[in-house]
Amino acid sequence: MRFAVLGSGSRGNATLIETDGTRVLLDCGFGLREVEARLLDLDVQAQDLAAIVVTHEHGDHIAGVARLARRYGLEVWTSPGTWKGAGAPEVDRLRLFPGHARSVRIGGLTLRPIPVPHDAREPCQFAFEADGRRLGVMTDAGAVTPRMCESLRECDALVLEANHDPEMLRAGPYPASVQRRIQGPFGHLSNPQAAALFERVRHGGLRLLLLSHLSQQNNCPERAVAAIRSVQSDLDPMIAQQDRGSGWLDV
Repeated sequence: MRFAVLGSGSRGNATLIETDGTRVLLDCGFGLREVEARLLDLDVQAQDLAAIVVTHEHGDHIAGVARLARRYGLEVWTSPGTWKGAGAPEVDRLRLFPGHARSVRIGGLTLRPIPVPHDAREPCQFAFEADGRRLGVMTDAGAVTPRMCESLRECDALVLEANHDPEMLRAGPYPASVQRRIQGPFGHLSNPQAAALFERVRHGGLRLLLLSHLSQQNNCPERAVAAIRSVQSDLDPMIAQQDRGSGWLDV
């Protein structure tokens, strides 16, 4: 199994996960031409996708989903609450599953939904399993829960939100109401929260950590990495970028 983050941040999110014969796009917050171009950078055609999986209905994760699905006849997998929250756009091949489902099977990939606290209707993140490997993706959550920790403990690779630095958020340009939302229990994980979650799930077999969804206004890579290194110094985290993809990464 391998994966590639096509882009991560408030202006669009998408991650491609691939195993033998199966390619799944997790979220599509980019316009049609943009996501097509970013897929081509990985030598992947949009029509070769098995499905699009949607974590929640916020625009930076779902904006391009319906158009991409309609153009290429792709399945869309998501929770009923997410699809209702998105306004139930018309797609031909909609597959709904409860956010608390034990597992979902798409081709050669097993997806394990992880319900998360976030300001959306029925949001969930995922652990992906194939070839005896596990990839965890946790990009939008306001607090760390036991279910999140349990689901991510056996991961070989982890994509983890480190959205904001608390000091930078307080001193930044956002009004107080937005700051409260971001740092609230249904907002986004801060650097210290990301480090605390990582400390609870890290193990000897976890060999790749990609920090994602960093705020361009309220965080910087140096502070996010420093938070992780405060709990583990021998792992060198990578940073997902907004304007370019990560390239293929092996799990």
